[in-house]
Amino acid sequence: MDCCTSSYLPVDCDFYDELALYKTKNKPLKIFYFNDQKELEQAEGNLKDIYTSKRAEYASVGGDDIRLDKIITFDGRPGPAYDEYDAFSNECLDCHQDFYDD
Repeated sequence: MDCCTSSYLPVDCDFYDELALYKTKNKPLKIFYFNDQKELEQAEGNLKDIYTSKRAEYASVGGDDIRLDKIITFDGRPGPAYDEYDAFSNECLDCHQDFYDD
């Protein structure tokens, strides 16, 4: 399943509330996330808005619009895509499994 063209997966209410708190307090944050090409990206700045578009929720941070279900971490806290990132980061380990065979 392609991470970024897949249908939107609703995020946990607690995650949404924690993120919204940054907007309320106008507190800057750093977000790591997957972009549309399944590449890692980083956004920093104040959370300007949380909005819905095309049946998905987005956060507007530092000029970037980030799908909430593709957030890996925000300010060091795991986001909805954290488990997906774990699988992504271990992908190379699977492709070279016979590297040490003689």
